[in-house]
Amino acid sequence: MFHKQETLAKTITFGITHMAVAFGVVYAMTGSVALGGAVALVEPLANTVAYFFHEKVWQRLGNRKRPPAGGLVAS
Repeated sequence: MFHKQETLAKTITFGITHMAVAFGVVYAMTGSVALGGAVALVEPLANTVAYFFHEKVWQRLGNRKRPPAGGLVAS
């Protein structure tokens, strides 16, 4: 039970950290609070969508390398 709560807490704090870094980098580069805020909202969302598809690709690659269930692997 605590593991799920810890995972959720880590996910939330990582999201906040990600947004803060995105804001800080864009603000440092442009001096614009508005642009920094916009990027801090859009960039983490785009990265989340990209990560979803990244995981799907890795799942497919992993499935190719696994032997069939119950099958023997020749050595």
